[in-house]
Amino acid sequence: MNGIFDTAVNAFRVESIRKRLLYTFMILGIFMIGGLIPVPGMDGEKFTQLIQQWGQLGSIMDIISGGGLAHASILSMGVSPYINASIILQLLTVVIPRLEEMSKEGESGRKKMDKITRYSAIGLALVQSSLFCYSTRTALNSSLPTWLNAGVVIISFTAGAAIVVFLGEKINDKGIGNGVSLIIFAGIATRLPAMVKTLYAKCVDLSTKIDSAVWGAIVGILVFILVAAVSVAIIVFVLYVQNAERRIPVQYSKKVIGRQQRGGNRDYIPLKVNMSGVMPVIFAMSLLAIPNIIVTLFMSNSSNKVALWLKNEFTGSSWYYVVYFLLIIAFTFFYTAINFHPVEIANNITKNGGMINGIRSGKPTTDFIKITAHRLNWVEAFFLVLVCIVPTIIGVLTGFENVWFAGTSVLILTGVANDLIVQVEGELEIRSPKGFLEDLTIKSGKR
Repeated sequence: MNGIFDTAVNAFRVESIRKRLLYTFMILGIFMIGGLIPVPGMDGEKFTQLIQQWGQLGSIMDIISGGGLAHASILSMGVSPYINASIILQLLTVVIPRLEEMSKEGESGRKKMDKITRYSAIGLALVQSSLFCYSTRTALNSSLPTWLNAGVVIISFTAGAAIVVFLGEKINDKGIGNGVSLIIFAGIATRLPAMVKTLYAKCVDLSTKIDSAVWGAIVGILVFILVAAVSVAIIVFVLYVQNAERRIPVQYSKKVIGRQQRGGNRDYIPLKVNMSGVMPVIFAMSLLAIPNIIVTLFMSNSSNKVALWLKNEFTGSSWYYVVYFLLIIAFTFFYTAINFHPVEIANNITKNGGMINGIRSGKPTTDFIKITAHRLNWVEAFFLVLVCIVPTIIGVLTGFENVWFAGTSVLILTGVANDLIVQVEGELEIRSPKGFLEDLTIKSGKR
């Protein structure tokens, strides 16, 4: 904790970092203010009631949207269209050679991919806004013509999604941290007071069920402390795994340049255990919500048994958690396969005169790194399952499902905060005299 506090203090002492942090906070503030602006032509109370009727599906979509869906604001779509566009584009990258080549073109390819994702997100926002307007048509303002009112609502939702994408990209360009992740972080963080209030109400309700007022108060206090302690333990565990890494030792050969001898030291390649972060969970949640969304939007009054089962029984059932479990594992391996490139790492090792102990250069090095990453993927996948599913199941069994500070929320909060701190520490190290000299040493070839 002292290290985090010292990092924050030191960051605000450096002018360039302070400006970037303040810029990030300003963008997040604009996002929070935008979440308070209601959509014109929509009855906010009726819209909120309709979203609450969706049950856990509404809660999941509210988390993904950054917490603005339930308030019928112009930013209700949040980052959901952008995330869905990213998922679709990454899936298409595997099957479309042109997109795969573009993703490997370096910085220029990344910019092209970002541009495609941006326009795809706006297109999906238009479709999603139309579906939301149709499903919540009973909340439209009856004083205006239906076609005009629906058009205003759809345009407002779509424009809000475009604004969120714009704000996220501004954080990426001029701020610190990942813009989309920070926007979701801000939406979840604002719900923490309500979560604590709900926990308090649950404990009070539990204490009133005990005949003795004294024992009831004691039980309520103990339950509150127990839930708080478990929440802290989960946070510590998540932070530990997110910072854990597998270090592959590399031996660099000696080089003689003029009269100086350089290299010849040992180094390591750090492979993070939680390499994919929270993205596999968000991908799994988004894909798992699609059947329920279709049923809720288009088959809400249907008597079809499958539709009724998907709407009323699937979410929260054992089948739901089995599919959730399998999707998290699948997306963990998929996301790593797209973003982790063992061939490039092996080539960089060989180019710098390095070699993994006991492993020949070339394909054997690539295979060794690939196998090591594959094993870490299993650890990461079961870690995500443990954090996301187990606390949720315990919450359902104990009746505290709405107050458990775990699952996706804790992964996003701790992951984004941890990445932000790591990035700030990296900026501080580069700008310190010691870090600057080390950077120059590395660039000059001294190890």
